[in-house]
Order: sequence, then structure tokens, then C-alpha cells
Amino acid sequence: MGVISIRLNKGEEQVLKRLVVYFHQDKSALVKKSLLELYENVVDCGEIKEFEAKERKGKISFFTAEDILK
Repeated sequence: MGVISIRLNKGEEQVLKRLVVYFHQDKSALVKKSLLELYENVVDCGEIKEFEAKERKGKISFFTAEDILK
């Protein structure tokens, strides 16, 4: 497992301390959680771009609830 060192200014350190108390998790867990959430956002943005490209090409269709229930 890799170990990294992170330098925080006083304001950032205060934010991290508040998050530790609020989420009842240690600093390391919070940093890991933040990284995963940022990565999820990147993946989601990619999926959205793909969907929008397909939609522009007319390759997307929608069904109403009534159509599905038929």
C-alpha cells in the first residue's frame, strides 16, 4: 500500500478536522472517499457525453410509462 504526504494550510486543516468530527471517520478515510467521489464524477461526465452524442445522432429513444405497461 502506498503512503503519501499531503500539505494543508491552516484553513484546509480546519476543514479536514470538521469533516473528521462530522463523518466520524479518520483523515485517511476521508481523503480516499473524496478521491473516489471525484473519480465517479469524471466517469459520470464521460457517460453523459456519450449519451448526449448518441442523442444528437438520433440513436436514443424514450418510452412512456403507458407504452411500457402495454
